[in-house]
Amino acid sequence: MVSAEAGVRRYKWDVKYEFKFPDCYRKLAITINGKTPGPTILARRGDPIIVEVTNGLATENLAIHWHGIRQIGSPWSDGTEGVTQCPILPGDTFIYRFVVDRPGTYLYHAHYGMQREAGLYGSIRVLLPGGVAEPFTYDNDKSIILNDWYHASTYEQAAGLSSIPFVWVGEPQSLLIQGKGKFNCSKLATPSSNPTACNTTNPECSPYVLIVIPGKTYRLRISSITALSALSFQIEGHNMTIVEADGHYVEPIVVQNLFIYSGETYSVLIKIDQEPSRNYWITTNIVARNATAKTPPGLAILNYNPNHPKRVPPTDPPAGPIWSDTAPRLAQGVAIKARQGYVHTPPPKSDRVIVLLNTQNTIDGYYRWSMNNVSFTFPHTPYLIALKENLHHVFDQHPPPDRLDDFTTYDIYRVANNTNAISSNAIYRLKFNSTVDIILQNANTMTENNSETHPWHLHGHDFWVLGYGTGKFDAENDPKKYNLANPIMKNTVVVHPYGWTALRLVADNPGVWFFHCHIEAHLYMGMGVVFEEGVEKVGKLPSEIMGCGETKAFKKP
Repeated sequence: MVSAEAGVRRYKWDVKYEFKFPDCYRKLAITINGKTPGPTILARRGDPIIVEVTNGLATENLAIHWHGIRQIGSPWSDGTEGVTQCPILPGDTFIYRFVVDRPGTYLYHAHYGMQREAGLYGSIRVLLPGGVAEPFTYDNDKSIILNDWYHASTYEQAAGLSSIPFVWVGEPQSLLIQGKGKFNCSKLATPSSNPTACNTTNPECSPYVLIVIPGKTYRLRISSITALSALSFQIEGHNMTIVEADGHYVEPIVVQNLFIYSGETYSVLIKIDQEPSRNYWITTNIVARNATAKTPPGLAILNYNPNHPKRVPPTDPPAGPIWSDTAPRLAQGVAIKARQGYVHTPPPKSDRVIVLLNTQNTIDGYYRWSMNNVSFTFPHTPYLIALKENLHHVFDQHPPPDRLDDFTTYDIYRVANNTNAISSNAIYRLKFNSTVDIILQNANTMTENNSETHPWHLHGHDFWVLGYGTGKFDAENDPKKYNLANPIMKNTVVVHPYGWTALRLVADNPGVWFFHCHIEAHLYMGMGVVFEEGVEKVGKLPSEIMGCGETKAFKKP
């Protein structure tokens, strides 16, 4: 339900489990008002958003993150359990209040455990105020969310990740486009005696159909909320012009394949100018993981009106790029620049440099991801409350290192043997208004000749993407290659296998902000850090965010 008065956008959501068939296979999914994906939040820049969330999950807590919304003045509404709030208990209702301060394409999703991949996600579309023109024109716009889909429950996956021996989640069974995909039921290892458990004729898993009118130009707001997969998105026979990334205008770039990583959002323009007597395929394919033989492509239909919307295109779907070819993915990232007239120039130099080396380690026999030999764990009392209430004893007061002592000699191509890796809930304290460079350095995993792709998302901020590189970061020479003239600003960025990515941010948003890999399993295994800045400037905390850890005795209404 949504209502609006005087610019205020109000939503009332009931969150619960329901049996759904997004890829024709029956699975318990987390729904909002009975649907997954959930409702699109539609607003204009400057609108207050009020979302009343009732947790109908009988045995699970809940929190919802507003991905890409900076939460200026409302850090307690960021929706990150353990960082900015206590979770919403079963049966409880929590009201998120925040302002959308910029136009663009954003997301929301669960941020408790691994609930996001169970279906709790949706789009946020923020328009300019009436009468304000954008730097490009189009006739209509549509939001499309891309996802991957597992048949195993999040409980099963989490149990495997925290077991000895370690059990990896494996590759997804399906790719979804706007919540719809198709699994080949004949491939079930143990077919169910229930004929409705997997049914390819179920209308819930009929392909998503995007209806278009020949001669028009459409803006497609494309978001990825995948649990694991990096994707290539393509529309048969149609070029796409990238015009927005993570809420920022970019110089128009024409592509045939849009490479998109979990947590990223893009706007592309497409012209409906092909042969009008037929329909065309919309496809997604996995890249950066050797999953092409296991996970079929995601398929949807671009329906040229007045053709029948279920009319199957007469051609085979596009095969997509070679999964292991990093070069075109790296080239797309390098090519995207801030749009002229909308460039926010970064500070010319930084006050601090933090080099985060991604490694995979075993800690007490468990497989974990570590940053500078520190694997992240959540505290029982959220950081924002602990810092405002001076509860210093509830988390480790020794900050993680800004870089490994032996980083200059560390071999990123060998299997990690970091016997000194630890688990910790310590955080980075950033000087308010300081400029900080963050270098994300990728390395080998616990498997020989293997380095993975990691999309990193920062809460509460946008950052400048100064550069990408292959191999090991050279602190002396690589900064000389930074793009300081027109770098794109983003909230999510990828670091490629055996590569590095350089970011610059200004610590000017009072609060406590999570920075983490957006792959669900990697975050669960500790791949994240927390930044605090200017927390003393945060206003009085609402009592609704309390009630866990050391705040159980705090007064709640």
